[in-house]
Amino acid sequence: MSVALLIVAIVAAYLLGSIPSSVWYGIGYFGIDVRKHGSGNAGATNTFRVLGKRAGTVVMLIDVLKGWTATCLASMLFYMNEIGETELLMYKIIFGIIAIIGHIFPIFVNFKGGKGIATLLGMVLAIHPELASVCITIFILTLIASQYVSLSSILATLAFPVLSWTGAFGHPEPLLVVFGFVMFVLVVFTHQKNIVRLLNGNENRVNIFAKSKARS
Repeated sequence: MSVALLIVAIVAAYLLGSIPSSVWYGIGYFGIDVRKHGSGNAGATNTFRVLGKRAGTVVMLIDVLKGWTATCLASMLFYMNEIGETELLMYKIIFGIIAIIGHIFPIFVNFKGGKGIATLLGMVLAIHPELASVCITIFILTLIASQYVSLSSILATLAFPVLSWTGAFGHPEPLLVVFGFVMFVLVVFTHQKNIVRLLNGNENRVNIFAKSKARS
């Protein structure tokens, strides 16, 4: 693969990740900048909190799609015969991580974005759908039981490398295991304040069964 094509793919993955869905959707449909309300975070969770379920769901799906699309750039290069099958996983991980970086540090809104969980989910869905489904289940069950999105995200992210390492879904792929633990460290890093609040017992809760507040 040529250096120029690789650079184009990397820039495309970053720009996809940088799309500030929560900010644009909130301002465009509600006239509300979610960064000025709730936790101040430009992500799906704060959109749920500030704008309600429908807006939060739309933003979350867009963020998932961002990660999935960026990761699938590797598959496109594979079908173009630009990369080989042995390189496919590596490039999926590279482009997916770049999209997550774009989500956390988006060029469109002064490099202040969300925490990348939904974008990470889209990436994992593109890499290993079966394992991603188990992580989603763990996230949902933890959220129902605790109402803490942060805790649910951390546990679901940890489940990915652990399940990969144990060979629960076939022979362990070392690169996938390493990637999983790196992503877990990144999620812990971006959730430092949440972890402190969890330990202090004052973390924000999200009741997924509560009725959405009406918005003008």
